Amino acid sequence: MIGWLGNAYLWVKAAHLVFVIFWMAGLFMLPRFLVYHQEAAPGSAEAALWVEREQKLRSIILTPAMMIVWVLGLALAAQLGLFSGVTGLGWLHTKLLLVLGLTGYHGYITGYSKKLAAGKQALTGRQLRLLNEVPGVAAAIIVVLAIVQPF
Repeated sequence: MIGWLGNAYLWVKAAHLVFVIFWMAGLFMLPRFLVYHQEAAPGSAEAALWVEREQKLRSIILTPAMMIVWVLGLALAAQLGLFSGVTGLGWLHTKLLLVLGLTGYHGYITGYSKKLAAGKQALTGRQLRLLNEVPGVAAAIIVVLAIVQPF
């Protein structure tokens, strides 16, 4: 593919997909960690371990992967002409809207993990389990949009 990325396009695309997998894995794991954390006795050694695990997941995998996904994704979007007025990219606009929603979800669930570490439980285990479904549904729609490009 010719464009500003040149021969690097497929490498950038591959790296984007790898970091999407890392980000999604973190988005699936963190709510489960939070469920286990909430079920641990407050102030217990087990609860402290969950706080540590959550912090490591956020700082080592989740947030760095999200940032790399955004940088590489915007580079790919620019290659497709998103910023130069190319028509026929409705699928990409919708995909970006969903990724923005996942980023908001990321922020929310990360913030909740910090609140839980401070001893503030605002959600039930059931609510956390339901929240765990958000990234899966979003990922399924995003994959269909990126592969099928329906509009």
